[in-house]
Amino acid sequence: MRKFSYPILLPVLFLVLANGAIAQSLSAGQILGNADDVLNEAPDMEAMVEMIITEAGGSRSTRETEMYQKGADYRLIRFLTPADQRGIGFLSLPDDVNYLYLPAFDRIRRIASHVENENFAGTDFSYDDLSSFCFSEKYEPALSDQDGEFYILELTPKSGISTDYSKLMMWVRLDNYYPARIEYYNRSGELWKVLEQTGLRQISGYWVAIEREMTDMLSGHSTSIHMTDVEVDTGLDVNTFSQRYLMRLQ
Repeated sequence: MRKFSYPILLPVLFLVLANGAIAQSLSAGQILGNADDVLNEAPDMEAMVEMIITEAGGSRSTRETEMYQKGADYRLIRFLTPADQRGIGFLSLPDDVNYLYLPAFDRIRRIASHVENENFAGTDFSYDDLSSFCFSEKYEPALSDQDGEFYILELTPKSGISTDYSKLMMWVRLDNYYPARIEYYNRSGELWKVLEQTGLRQISGYWVAIEREMTDMLSGHSTSIHMTDVEVDTGLDVNTFSQRYLMRLQ
């Protein structure tokens, strides 16, 4: 049997203990802040997005969309297919200002705060889920648990925040702080929706989850997302995130 000498074991033991001490020293607020930073680290992002909507009975429908994002403040999502939904768009701006464009009516309407929790165009993502924001702006975090792979945070809405979620449970990766799983609970305390973010890869040095799936645990309905043609840090103009551009379809 091979024997190890103390000079070899002690540095290894020191590193293990040091990493454990660093992990334990982080507060829930710091962990959530790090997660926000990782989610919004890329200065901007463009991608093509395939959405697959699965009904409770198993039938599926597919939608092609384009997505633009700039930091944590701006996001635009627009349907390209199917033909009857082509051009439907969602625009998210700072300070919870969100707009919906319905080309059939050639009309843009601002989304009122009391309907932000309604689902966007038949998907399982609400307007609030799709809007651009940092979780630490809306939620108060507490460290619920920690295992060898994740910090598990319990997030409760801050005073004055209007939401249909009584709390969120967030699984944050220890290695890079990316939120891999988020559970959404309704006002009755029931598990309502689950978001899984997988296919994690680095693109130009920024972490991006290529695959995402939101499942409504109460209805059995789900929406999965697959991102392609992802480009980051291209110098996307802030004017892209305007009502005028929202109505524009290539």
